[in-house]
Amino acid sequence: MPKLLNFKPVSVATLKQNVADVITDAIFSGQLKPGDRLNESQISRELKVSRAPIREALQQLQEQGLVLNSPRRGMFVVNLEDDDVQKISSVRLILEAEALRLARDKMTKAQQAKLLRMLDQLEQSESAPPSERARLDFDFHRAIWNVAGNDYLARTLHALTAPIFSHSVLRMVTSKKVRHIVYSHRPLIAFLQGKTKSSAEEVIAEHLRVPWQHPSAAPPSSSTSAEGKPSRVRQ
Repeated sequence: MPKLLNFKPVSVATLKQNVADVITDAIFSGQLKPGDRLNESQISRELKVSRAPIREALQQLQEQGLVLNSPRRGMFVVNLEDDDVQKISSVRLILEAEALRLARDKMTKAQQAKLLRMLDQLEQSESAPPSERARLDFDFHRAIWNVAGNDYLARTLHALTAPIFSHSVLRMVTSKKVRHIVYSHRPLIAFLQGKTKSSAEEVIAEHLRVPWQHPSAAPPSSSTSAEGKPSRVRQ
């Protein structure tokens, strides 16, 4: 646990959720590092709240996969090895493919417009801090899961993938690799719009492979979309 994190005091309303949000932001921003110990007393002092909502918030974050409870040692920010990420991704592929199929069937024009705006934001974040890119990336995927209309599926995907997105903040990648990752989201939109013959599993599998490709690998072949952005959609 770092010395002082300079947390801002939270409001009394929905205290547990506010505390959870503050800690989550600290993890996604890199202020709290993987493996850092989360000391209830210190967090309580910094946030100026009792330890009960701190404990409840940490339990909530444990359920979401961002915090690990180590017996007789305490709570720690989850620390993933590359092998852990691969194992999570193998489960994520199955669940997110189902979310894509459901979202394609249910997506309204308003929801499509919102997703396109979010995609534009993500694609314009190449030079943004890693924490901001991770947040935009996570929000984009969560928006798709919400369109799917299955709350159980959305909650499961959230808990399963939250550690991966926080973990990605610490992955040092070249600007070329960042661009490769950022634009790998466009085929997801193409699938939702019915503009690709690829299956949901193929689209997600290709998307999840991108961060693991060697940094020197050439970017996927691209054409120019109607919006003037590169497109990796296979026809």
